[in-house]
Amino acid sequence: RLFAHWEAVASTHRVSLPRDMAGPIAQMARHRQAREPVPYVSLSQHGKGEGAAYEERRYPAGKWACVTMGEPMYEQSISMSFMKLMRYICKENSVGCYLGMTVPVLNEIRLTKEGTELEREVLTAYYLPGEFQQNPPVPTDPEIHITERAPLRVITRVFYGMTTEETILREISLFWELLGSTDTVLRGTYIVASYENPSVPQRRNEIWFICQA
Repeated sequence: RLFAHWEAVASTHRVSLPRDMAGPIAQMARHRQAREPVPYVSLSQHGKGEGAAYEERRYPAGKWACVTMGEPMYEQSISMSFMKLMRYICKENSVGCYLGMTVPVLNEIRLTKEGTELEREVLTAYYLPGEFQQNPPVPTDPEIHITERAPLRVITRVFYGMTTEETILREISLFWELLGSTDTVLRGTYIVASYENPSVPQRRNEIWFICQA
């Protein structure tokens, strides 16, 4: 039943779910309460209204497992990447055991020069749990790369629901309206942070604007 449910979710992203995902899905479901947050420091919070608030944060350097995909649709890229990461988290790693889930999972996107659509390539990143930060298990999948990501300062804003190219472009536009004219953040590269699995209809996401170094 669980597999059928995920199969239905995958079809909304125009992705077919391979049978070998049944094991990782069951394992993720068993451990769904234990999710380790990616560490950060809150630097400031702005705005009072529920929809208007945004926060500035600093994330320390850390090791992430990363996959890059360039499917025709954004949802296809993140789905395919996350399936690879799920296999890695659940067993396909050099220690052969479940590593533990961390949140959020990051999807780094770039806008085309015109700024009207997303470039096809999306980098999806999973933060390795604290116990594996010093010595990350090696993925058996050669498309997964363990990367030491530099410290990151971001301005973040929450939104809920599906993440599609359309909703992401809308959220980026709304966030720019809120911030007004500023050169403290990058233009063209953004991060979509996901806190819940794709089967949660009103799932929590954030759009991250990356602060200039």
